[in-house]
Amino acid sequence: MRASLPMYDLPGLDAATDAWWTGLAAAFRAEGLTEVPDNLTRGDDVRELWTAPDLLFSQTCGYPLTHALAGEVTLVATPVYACPGCEGGSYHSEILVRSDAAAKTLADLRGGCAAVNAADSQSGCSVLRHAVAKLAEKGRFFAEVKISGGHLPSLRLVTEGAADVCAVDTVTYHLIARTQPELTEGLRVLATSAAAPALPYIARRDLPEADLARLRAGLARACADPALAEVRAALLLAGVVVRGLSDYDRILDLEAEAIAGGYPEVA
Repeated sequence: MRASLPMYDLPGLDAATDAWWTGLAAAFRAEGLTEVPDNLTRGDDVRELWTAPDLLFSQTCGYPLTHALAGEVTLVATPVYACPGCEGGSYHSEILVRSDAAAKTLADLRGGCAAVNAADSQSGCSVLRHAVAKLAEKGRFFAEVKISGGHLPSLRLVTEGAADVCAVDTVTYHLIARTQPELTEGLRVLATSAAAPALPYIARRDLPEADLARLRAGLARACADPALAEVRAALLLAGVVVRGLSDYDRILDLEAEAIAGGYPEVA
């Protein structure tokens, strides 16, 4: 069996991520799971791993969950993060510009350059599309869109002046502000995106119901373990909730609103 925690496995947090997995693995075993890997899988194609038959546990973005992974994985639970706006397992993105940018509103970004981490990202792309959809004219708002490949490169593009705006999920933003403040000190929040359920914990599609219950019980056990309090704080983890798959339809609804408004992609 394999496990991964790729979504917030950021530079400077690898030790905390490993410690969180060690605690989770122990909790899963305590709940009766036997095939639990000692270490996280890193370096593999995460999209391949998400649909692998030997996947025990991972975390994905809500956009793949509702699109490429629809019907291909099991939704285990939704983490709750200790960030403003993340109550109940929700989250949003911070729409960021340079601190010295003239822009005061989203409309002021018309004709500028946007940095987008990936087309299949809820927090870095789809929410930005939704935020500016009503401001677009004939399907366009920005003069240029750069695909950065990740939230950190997007932050760098804006910080360095190679892009005017990016959207970064609030958990990443707060974690990076702690670990790599040079990427956020020169930025300010111009707007906050629409909210959606937070990045879900998943398992393989054919996970037995009994094992799903054990994973959920293990998550609850690890989130209540005082020995893991410092690790949870480092990762901004406040707990987990079990949300229904239909809750993630919120992501589809936001996308549909932008498309209905004539803005099918960030452009």
